[in-house]
Amino acid sequence: MNARRFRISILGGVALILAAAPLAAQPAAPPASGDAPAPSAAEREAAARKYFTDVPLINQDGEPMRLYSDLLRGRTVVVNAFFTSCTGVCPVMGQKLKAIQERFADHLGKDLALISISVDPETDTVPKLKAYAERMGAKPGWYFLAGDKANVDQALYKLGQYVEDKEAHTNIMIIGNEATGLWVKAFGLKPAPELIDVVQQVLDDDGTG
Repeated sequence: MNARRFRISILGGVALILAAAPLAAQPAAPPASGDAPAPSAAEREAAARKYFTDVPLINQDGEPMRLYSDLLRGRTVVVNAFFTSCTGVCPVMGQKLKAIQERFADHLGKDLALISISVDPETDTVPKLKAYAERMGAKPGWYFLAGDKANVDQALYKLGQYVEDKEAHTNIMIIGNEATGLWVKAFGLKPAPELIDVVQQVLDDDGTG
């Protein structure tokens, strides 16, 4: 599948290095010696919120959505970068995401979200996002996001998708289970069945592997 899998431990002192070069990852820190108690769910959530931040974005319906609270927390997510006027890889990756949407229809909008973030937020207004989402056949749970450029850039950076030039955006999908800390970088132009298999594995992760 040519996907890189890595489990991260924000509380273990290692930030999620999604912002590194494509297909590069930093492993989680080794467990601390001794019998230190495992962090509580509240502590883990606070650390994740601090790392990812909670910047507000705007979805295709004009609704504000916060990066951590509304999009990532407790979910499996599939993240990609795009822009609405892209005629290269964006439509192709959109079809892969549509296949994922169809396969996981029972999960979408519940414990699974598809998150497409514009790398051209100053151009991609809400009406353009809406029209693009309709062309892709997006259903509830597939979010097309833009908003204030500084907020969008920060979200893209935290999710390993930031680029200075929109034409240089990656064709990598970030597939993560926020609850367990398992994140995968997958080549977004792979056949849809292979991407679906990765999403299934991440969705099923119980945090012990």
